[in-house]
Amino acid sequence: MITPAREPPVVRALVIQAEELDGACRDWLGERCEVVRCGPDEAGFASLLARAGGLVVRTYTRVDGVLLRAAPNLRVVGRAGVGVDNIDVGACRARGVEVVYTPDANTRAVVELVTAFMLDALRPRVFLDSALDRAGWKHARGELVAPRQLNELTLGILGLGRVGSGVARVGAALNMRVLYHDLREIPPGARHGAEPVSAERLFSEADVLSVHVDGRPSNRGWVDAGRLELLRPGAMLINTSRGFVIDNGALAAWLRGDESARAILDVHEPEPFDSSYPLLGLSNCHLSPHIGAATRAAHRNMSWVVRDVWRVLSGERAEFPAPNQAES
Repeated sequence: MITPAREPPVVRALVIQAEELDGACRDWLGERCEVVRCGPDEAGFASLLARAGGLVVRTYTRVDGVLLRAAPNLRVVGRAGVGVDNIDVGACRARGVEVVYTPDANTRAVVELVTAFMLDALRPRVFLDSALDRAGWKHARGELVAPRQLNELTLGILGLGRVGSGVARVGAALNMRVLYHDLREIPPGARHGAEPVSAERLFSEADVLSVHVDGRPSNRGWVDAGRLELLRPGAMLINTSRGFVIDNGALAAWLRGDESARAILDVHEPEPFDSSYPLLGLSNCHLSPHIGAATRAAHRNMSWVVRDVWRVLSGERAEFPAPNQAES
């Protein structure tokens, strides 16, 4: 009797989950691959990397030549997020490693945060949890008078991409005058009522300046002392894009020179920052811990990068290949 040959066992691809993912998305990938949660600073990462076919990261795992040389079997890097600043896309593709991302996953979340920042700063409010006498009531109301309504202000947007466009729509809905500056020529129908202007006009005319630029190296320190000096007295600067875009020393000097000015920053250089961060201790500078994408919906949307990771591992074309840095 001839025993039929057995089919060779199917070897499931190993994917390293280096940072947090939504549980349902992780489970979906886990049904198709061997998924191991291990950060780059944890014991065992190097041995896993030597075998891994896929790597899923978010913001704080650097994928560069050093990592790639230690990953001979790597086929795909999934960035659960929008920017790929922490990934050397060119080096990956030179080694045949595809890079995938989730380009529109957190747009709404960041737009909502910018809106919240504007309202927090420009429409002060307080909630009462105890009784007040007439004098206290009058004092509370007097302290909370906004000097100007939003519809009296000019909103300047540096970068009219996905998030910048969303912020422009919010500004228009609030009847603000909206200006923008962008390297690209944007068709009138895609401007959402915003007026294109030079960088100089943007900085000099905006009451609120919201920064939404990409991670190209030429943007490092682009908001420098010279540009900050163009801002009008009492202006407000919001940055939810990249921390390195702003010269922190110059921003600190500008804020010290104009106590009526304000800065609200959700992104920083570096992250996390230490006690030497020049923006600490300034009463007119408010710092948040990179929470632009901190909604459950955005977290889930970003985590679905696992679908493209699986597509690449299955030999299919990725739906959302990351742009090369030069194209960003």
